[in-house]
Amino acid sequence: MSESAASLPSGLLVDLYQLTMGESYVAEGSDGREATFSLFFRTLPPGWGYALAAGLEQALEYLEELRFSEQDLAYLEGTGLFTPRFLERLRGFRFGGSVRAVPEGTAIFPNEPLLEVTAPLLEAQLVETMVLNEIHLQTVIASKAARSVDAADGRLLVDFALRRTHGGEAGVKVARASWLAGFDSTSNVLAGRLYGIPVAGTMAHSYVESFPSELDAFRAFARAYPDGCVLLVDTYDTLEGARRAAVVGQELAERGHRLRGVRLDSGDLAELSRGARAILDEAGLEDAMVFASGGLDEHGIGELLAAGAPIGGFGVGSKMGTSADAPFLDMAYKLVELDGRPVLKLSAGKATLPGRKQVWRTPTHDVLGLAGSEVVGEPLVRDVMRGGESTWREPLAESRVRALRERMSLPESLRTLDAGAYEMRVDPKLEALRAEAARAAG
Repeated sequence: MSESAASLPSGLLVDLYQLTMGESYVAEGSDGREATFSLFFRTLPPGWGYALAAGLEQALEYLEELRFSEQDLAYLEGTGLFTPRFLERLRGFRFGGSVRAVPEGTAIFPNEPLLEVTAPLLEAQLVETMVLNEIHLQTVIASKAARSVDAADGRLLVDFALRRTHGGEAGVKVARASWLAGFDSTSNVLAGRLYGIPVAGTMAHSYVESFPSELDAFRAFARAYPDGCVLLVDTYDTLEGARRAAVVGQELAERGHRLRGVRLDSGDLAELSRGARAILDEAGLEDAMVFASGGLDEHGIGELLAAGAPIGGFGVGSKMGTSADAPFLDMAYKLVELDGRPVLKLSAGKATLPGRKQVWRTPTHDVLGLAGSEVVGEPLVRDVMRGGESTWREPLAESRVRALRERMSLPESLRTLDAGAYEMRVDPKLEALRAEAARAAG
């Protein structure tokens, strides 16, 4: 397993019904039928104009590495739910199918496939939970982070989320997804090593409190990092802290160095940023940044900038790392074709579209249609795995460039905090297939 693969090393990381269905497939002799499953989301959260696809690299790593160990098989045998025949089938399990997907960093909209898996039915069914999990988490976080990038309008953004993400594994993926979406750096050192993301940080209040005085603390940190220090000024009195930071900034300048900035982490950030900015400017430290953190996301950033706060950068943590106001997408992984026969679901509110699909993007709208159709526009869904081996080798930095290009190509109305909807048209051939499949199912 590659060092960056974050999936737990067990074939048991599935929902039980995938295994019980698998038991039945093997018993009925249908486990080898060729199936295609499509992964998509039905709706966007209120105010979101788009989502950014992410997590493909980890999903493909999971598929390549999926195995059932002897301990896994012993556990399954002990449940009494599975026959020796099925367990023997799992003993040699390897995913050997193919995958088509939109590249990471692609803007994506409801009902458009992020990924399609084609494989023998048992294989395609067993991988459902973790493929969905890998794509879902990073797509949610990248999309939430992209909204902060939109709101910040070019200002510095640092991922501060690790300490409040839902586990260390999630924290690493949050750092990856937020950098893909356009964040400038992360405080997460492991993510920096694994993915080449620039790392950044300031100091804690405990550091300031550990010295006899705030000024002593600032001077000590400046001695350690004379050209890179951002001083946390709100441990005691924020504006007094800014004045002491300005003293240290002047002392650094006299020695040929520079104070990078001051950080505000509490209180009325708009008002305090104005006060801190005035203090720094009066001390001749116009190039020192006012950096803000503390419960921020795209909404807080937007409000501060709308109020004219002179803030040059933001640390964004808990609300982005958990996507607090929109913690999930209504994402699904549904069977759309079996042995070449289109299939669909007709449930109220959860109906699906049959067949293998493609999305074509034009300057004004997307077209959702059947793979292999000829439609005007740029096709988005690509081959990324064949025979169980990934053919996707794109560096994360290239996906990040794509995310920027995709965001900037969207209508401005989709990049606001209260975005409108993007037009997605269904190709007539897909509409006709849906009607035909619905009649056959009825």
